[in-house]
Amino acid sequence: MLNLIVFYMGKNIISIEKLLQKPVCMMTGEELAFLINNIGLLTDRKVSEGKTPTPNRRLAYGIKGIADTFGCSIPTANRIKKSGAIDNAISQVGRKIVLDVDLALELAADNNINKV
Repeated sequence: MLNLIVFYMGKNIISIEKLLQKPVCMMTGEELAFLINNIGLLTDRKVSEGKTPTPNRRLAYGIKGIADTFGCSIPTANRIKKSGAIDNAISQVGRKIVLDVDLALELAADNNINKV
């Protein structure tokens, strides 16, 4: 679809692909105006070519998020985290903890987390 879009300027016919490769500082005002006016055509194509959206993941943050997920106290949530049973569901950078709730619940079921 994008291959068929051409820009006619005086005697020159330029495909939009070539125009997109051209640096903005090298474009004429007419070329830039054409791109701005037809941005809808370009974004529609990008959305249709994009990957299928990933399903929404439920996330919880911090030790409190772990406690809320498992319905336990904060000290118990600390023990669960330290046990390593849900390590694959936790992303931690410094003090920031992000928990993938669905994965944590699966891992907890597999590891029988009630032993903690």
